[in-house]
Amino acid sequence: MLFPRRRLAGGVAVALICAAPASAAVPHTVQPGETLWSIAAANNLSTRYLAATNGLSEDAHVVLGSAINIPSGTVAAAAPAPAGAYTVRPGDTLTGIAARAGLSAGQVAAMNGLAPDAHVISGTALKLPATSAPAATSSPAPTRAPAASPQATPGRVTAAEVGQIASDHGVPASVAAAIAWQESGFNNDLVSTANARGVMQILPGTWSWVEGNIARRRIDPASPQENVHVGVMYLNRLISDAGGDVARGVAGYYQGPASVARNGLLPDTQRYVDNVMALRSRFGGG
Repeated sequence: MLFPRRRLAGGVAVALICAAPASAAVPHTVQPGETLWSIAAANNLSTRYLAATNGLSEDAHVVLGSAINIPSGTVAAAAPAPAGAYTVRPGDTLTGIAARAGLSAGQVAAMNGLAPDAHVISGTALKLPATSAPAATSSPAPTRAPAASPQATPGRVTAAEVGQIASDHGVPASVAAAIAWQESGFNNDLVSTANARGVMQILPGTWSWVEGNIARRRIDPASPQENVHVGVMYLNRLISDAGGDVARGVAGYYQGPASVARNGLLPDTQRYVDNVMALRSRFGGG
């Protein structure tokens, strides 16, 4: 799930810029094998938020030995990885991790910006679908097919469609429409640099979590309308967990609920929430 795109030239190694105030962040020195995603995952932050607070593109390459500001106030190694992240253990290989998660090595490599034959380093975090994180065993690969992920397909939805789906799930129609417009302009044929996809810019791990924990069914990954359903179901859970506070639910959609609970709304998140709330009037909301 993404806010308006921020891009730098792809593939360029970028020295990290410490954009957050010193009082709100702790410097972390980039270690061998770490990526912007793995550092964010270890601190329960979204990649997009960590990138924004350091003045980076989400696909920026972090430089070994450089410093990155962690807004949470803890260094990366101090926090557990969230659901969907797997911490590499001694003896692990990319092929073995992928097999235990029911994926191919190429899929895991692509999700983490690695070469398919890359060596993985013990202690680093790998991005996996939330329902596919393997146990710390050498069990054989499961025979079941991996869960589907959202697909960026040609097609658009209307504000009325988004509003109806939102109403069906108990979410204010104008809020859902504002997020859909902010994220994609109602366009399903969109993939972000962080691999978020579709109208509501859903990450594969979020899609799998919603399928397994809220919808409890397989959802058509190619349908623009179903992409909206998943985004709205997730938003409904976030608003509910926030005690009905719509703005805080929207903040969780952008920043991640764990980070919001721990840190409150950080400046970039506040701007996102303000934009969404301002857009509500465009779609019939107050």
